Amino acid sequence: MSNICLFGASGHGKVVKDVAASTNTVIDAFIDDHPKSEFLQGIPVVSSSKIATYAGNKFLISIGNNSVRKVLSQKIKNDFTRLIHKTATISPSAKIAEGTVIMNGTNINADANIGKHVIINTAAIIEHDCHIGDFVHISPNATITGNVTIGEGTHIGAGAIVIPNIKIGKWATIGAGAVIINDVPDDAVVVGNPGKIKKYNNE
Repeated sequence: MSNICLFGASGHGKVVKDVAASTNTVIDAFIDDHPKSEFLQGIPVVSSSKIATYAGNKFLISIGNNSVRKVLSQKIKNDFTRLIHKTATISPSAKIAEGTVIMNGTNINADANIGKHVIINTAAIIEHDCHIGDFVHISPNATITGNVTIGEGTHIGAGAIVIPNIKIGKWATIGAGAVIINDVPDDAVVVGNPGKIKKYNNE
């Protein structure tokens, strides 16, 4: 693998850096136009005006906000890579698209399909035949059981459970610890056990 750059020198960037380290991937720089310092854990932080310096590098967006990742993915012209922590368990039949980060201790099972610029966070489980849309964030210890579909930009909170055959729409928010037993429409904010819609993100 060629050296890479991470776009976003934040707390999430530190975690992505650790994923890269687990696979011996070298990070040449963080790109950030509002850095808190010139280095993050020993790696230089440079502005986006310096991207041309790293024309030969592949990129990955190390920002947790789903909307921001979508906007930046459309602006950055460099090729994107993906990162998978060495402790993750990935089925040979699973598909994982560019820009996606798979954190430590995750399980992605047979025929799961993970979209672009997705975050599968620590110890999350994606069961067989799931379809995870672009720019989704699956938080730590969430369990997505078999045959679940999750639309673009949706955030699944820490420890949430989605039962089999559920469809969750685009840009929805599933609260931490929620148990999803019914389909969820676009933009819905769902909390509780069983999960109930509390509001909509576009209100």
